[in-house]
Amino acid sequence: MYRHCIFCKKPLGANEVIESFPVGRRLAFDPAKGRLWVVCRKCERWNLTPVEERWEAVEECERIFRETRLRVSTENIGLARHPEGTELVRVGKPMRPEFAAWRYGDQFGRRRRKTVARVAAGATVVGAATVGGIAAVTVAGVAVLSAATLPAQIWSLWFQRRHVARLTTDEGERVNVRGQDLGTVRLSRAANGEGLHLQFERVQPLKGGRIYDFQGDEARRLAGAIVPALNRMGGKRKTVREAVERIEAVGHPEAFLAEVAPRSYEWQWRGGKRKMVIHGGEVWKMPHPTRLALEMALHEEQERRALEGELWLLERAWREAEEMAAIADDLLLPEGTEEFVRKGRPADKRDPDS
Repeated sequence: MYRHCIFCKKPLGANEVIESFPVGRRLAFDPAKGRLWVVCRKCERWNLTPVEERWEAVEECERIFRETRLRVSTENIGLARHPEGTELVRVGKPMRPEFAAWRYGDQFGRRRRKTVARVAAGATVVGAATVGGIAAVTVAGVAVLSAATLPAQIWSLWFQRRHVARLTTDEGERVNVRGQDLGTVRLSRAANGEGLHLQFERVQPLKGGRIYDFQGDEARRLAGAIVPALNRMGGKRKTVREAVERIEAVGHPEAFLAEVAPRSYEWQWRGGKRKMVIHGGEVWKMPHPTRLALEMALHEEQERRALEGELWLLERAWREAEEMAAIADDLLLPEGTEEFVRKGRPADKRDPDS
């Protein structure tokens, strides 16, 4: 049973209500289609659960939802809060706009609030340190900034150096994407006209950059990890509705991806190697609703493929989340802790090879 978010790698928490699936504080379920999601309370994204873990849990969610008095419902979607604190979202047969409001409204809204809060916190710190309303900051030289713009400038500089996405390629290579790399992200159709082509440059000051190219399913999977970072400002519900309307205008998320990704590229020689260079398709230049729609479409297409039988995509995403979370947890422990715990276990619970 997986316990970490596929997207942000944070723990999903636990509940004492659903005995067959004690993971998560907010669970969304569709009893008609037998689907179960764990909603991450950190990033608000919906984690689809593996098929072998969901059937009994969906039935239990349905029973407890009906027994819970504290609930609100529309014709298609209901929300119930158990006295223990666990929240259940019951999905019926909603039209896309209503489903999107529940599924994406929270995560985009929370991102926006978190970003505004960070800038506001920076403003408070800078305001306390500013004398006479003027502050100076040195970045690759000396520049004097007013107190009004300094918080946003500091936040921007911090974001440029921050790791905003951690990718694992099909070959097992780990690629850390920083905020400063996001401006180089381009998305187009693959060279054969089918699927996507993702390209971005990993900026390395004083060392030169490295261009990464991905095609097909790998490009789609990695784009799904990068685009949320480009949407870090989230969006208001009005913007989410506009994003949904853009997908609805072409009829399907897959059709939207084909439309939003241009087919304009050429081959160039760079550093002694032949590289494909995309013209246009800069994701950061897309209108705000289009970027949000792109994230929705990538997410829904990934989930659709998992539901249609390509469950290895889902399994891989969960396992990567667990692996990254384990690495992060180990970084917080003093050296030798794991060996100390292993030796302290009773003999019958130790590893057979120890």
